[in-house]
Amino acid sequence: MADIRAPQPDARAGALGDAEQERKYDSSDAGTRNEHATHSPPDEAVSDQDREFYDKYGTYDRYEITEEDCYEELGFCFPTWKKWTILSCVFSVQVSMNFNTSLYSNAVTGISEEFGVSAQAARLGAAIFLITYAFGCELWAPWSEELGRWPILQLSLLFVNIWQIPVGIAPNFGTILAFRALGGLSTAGGSVTLGMVADMWEADNQQYAVAFIVFSSVGGSILGPVVGGFVEQFLAWRWNIWIQLIFGGATQIVHFFLVPETRTTIMMDRIAKKRRKESEKNGKPLNLWGPNELTPYKERFSMREILITWMRPFRMFLTEPIVLVLSLLSGFSDALIFMFIQSFALVYAQWDFASFAVGLSFVAIGVGYFLAWMSFIPAIKRNEKERKNKPGDERAQYESRLWWLLFTAPCLPIGLIGFAWTSTGPPLPWIASMIFAAVVGIANYAIYMATIDYMICAYGPYSASATGGNGWARDFLAGILTLPATPFFQNIPSSSNPNHLAYASTILFCISFVLVMAVYVIYWKGPVLRKRSPFAQQLAGAREETGGRRVSTVPGLYGSRHNSIAQGSPAPGSRRGSVIRGASFASQSRATPVNSRPAY
Repeated sequence: MADIRAPQPDARAGALGDAEQERKYDSSDAGTRNEHATHSPPDEAVSDQDREFYDKYGTYDRYEITEEDCYEELGFCFPTWKKWTILSCVFSVQVSMNFNTSLYSNAVTGISEEFGVSAQAARLGAAIFLITYAFGCELWAPWSEELGRWPILQLSLLFVNIWQIPVGIAPNFGTILAFRALGGLSTAGGSVTLGMVADMWEADNQQYAVAFIVFSSVGGSILGPVVGGFVEQFLAWRWNIWIQLIFGGATQIVHFFLVPETRTTIMMDRIAKKRRKESEKNGKPLNLWGPNELTPYKERFSMREILITWMRPFRMFLTEPIVLVLSLLSGFSDALIFMFIQSFALVYAQWDFASFAVGLSFVAIGVGYFLAWMSFIPAIKRNEKERKNKPGDERAQYESRLWWLLFTAPCLPIGLIGFAWTSTGPPLPWIASMIFAAVVGIANYAIYMATIDYMICAYGPYSASATGGNGWARDFLAGILTLPATPFFQNIPSSSNPNHLAYASTILFCISFVLVMAVYVIYWKGPVLRKRSPFAQQLAGAREETGGRRVSTVPGLYGSRHNSIAQGSPAPGSRRGSVIRGASFASQSRATPVNSRPAY
């Protein structure tokens, strides 16, 4: 299939009127036909489909729609009320996903008693869910870029809800482990929901939306123990599973009816089909096609392309320094905090807290998350002002997003060391340890928010794949540490030592101090990381060519399809070359590529 450059649209953001679009793509326009038409291929290369196409449009070429042709119809131009309605629904989806990771922990005692396994063995159900969840994020994320956000989230929610049922009626412990693993693997995670932010907001005004979704992610993880404490106290352990199913089912219904597709390339396909249909009604066939319509189905979903799609997040994690470094920072930070909250049951047992009261103690972390979220609002305003005043300064466009983290990251070691030595039990008041738990919550939110904001800015339409690495690091490390967490607090230096809980948290403090130092190094070395991230550089260059707007695809490194990364060099001032030689897919498969580059 040959790929050549088309004449570029004169206007931006959907400024082309219907009349101008018809002149541009109308098959009856002799000037357009003479300038861009392909001479009739040899008889043996012409199929009936080719002839039918030529008779209808007067050319063997297909003209691909670009974002400039339909910008006002894309997610970026949704009304504000519609964007935030969608985001509110996505908020509930994200809470539901993370709720599933944490509520199970309150079933550990009941599972241990019913199936005759140790409490440590019963925790394996939580660990296996988190570990498979890490891989689920990576496996689902790129398909949301290929097939659309809506079907991927619907499939993910459906499978997660289905796998809850065998766990809820499990006759043995093995069934619980098997279907918890499937549940984790079926969870699309925050990478898809964060990708939707990039679908509806440009890099310069995305931060409020990112902050909102990040709050849903961290908030969902502490909602589980708050609800779970009451379930553990007053209901049978299986209700932990049924509540997950009820919440997940309600969330899926809300998402089904209230959330439209937002992925740019999928919307462009629909817009092109709609315009062709309307033009045929008017008797003037419009030769305009969506990006996914130009590649045969069997090529889009060949085994090679499927592997390219699935490997994209892992390759980005390993070959893009921005993704690798920020994901590891966020992952190790989250792992430390996960270890820290595993101590709550042991810590508050010293004050004779009942199960529901231990659950309510997690509200302190939630307060920290909320305070951090609110603190980012003035920081975002400062970032926006700096970017506006320094439009050509890369540090202002990127590293300014990490500026507030320089001040909030130290809350992590401060909170951990404060919690360590106020968690030794009476006569110290229990509220003291909760205050420091809130301080830790501020740091966790800030690290997640700043790293995610930076990555979405750098990777735009591929942010689902990029942030999939962040999700993988957070969930995988948390899953790995689920089993050793409780023994760690019980046995360091020994369970007989009255300060053993304080010593364990002090170790976490020492590790966190190193992590915080990494924040300042990343802020300082950010430009170097970007220059060594080839795909981020390509996307930045494409944004410059389009006046600062996000692109839906670029030619390059991590795939060959239009929805991943299209073949062919982008035309100046355009997102993508927009003339495809040959009407039928049969002809395309026989054509020799022109001005194309191989997929990696």
